Amino acid sequence: MNNTNTDDRIILFDGVCNFCSASVQFILRKEKKPVFKFAALQSDVGKNLIRKYAGSSPLPDSILYIRNGKIFAKSAAALRICLGLKGAWPLFIIFLIVPAFVRDFVYDLIARNRYTWWGKREACFLPTPEFRSRFLDSVD
Repeated sequence: MNNTNTDDRIILFDGVCNFCSASVQFILRKEKKPVFKFAALQSDVGKNLIRKYAGSSPLPDSILYIRNGKIFAKSAAALRICLGLKGAWPLFIIFLIVPAFVRDFVYDLIARNRYTWWGKREACFLPTPEFRSRFLDSVD
């Protein structure tokens, strides 16, 4: 596994989900600086990071964000990722004032239907050579 530290900004995503893969590509295009690192949840790196930061706590299978040694899930992850994007996206952080159960209700609705609405790949998303160094490991 590549070395990671608590300053890393790591996004764990569902590598077979078309919507999740498109979201990663969106982040790569819109980030202010190239600071995010990525790993598929299905990869060895993804599984190890989940064990390291969450232990045996149940986590969603769609997106996780690790920042400053903490792991964020669901809407909290998505909103914190927005802080690293260009344009008006950082303003979305204001939605953290909305109770998590409300934000996560919307998040869960999308996550539950993501394969139906956007489809699923047979294999995990592979980055272009230009972005390959930003991905921590290949999938199983």
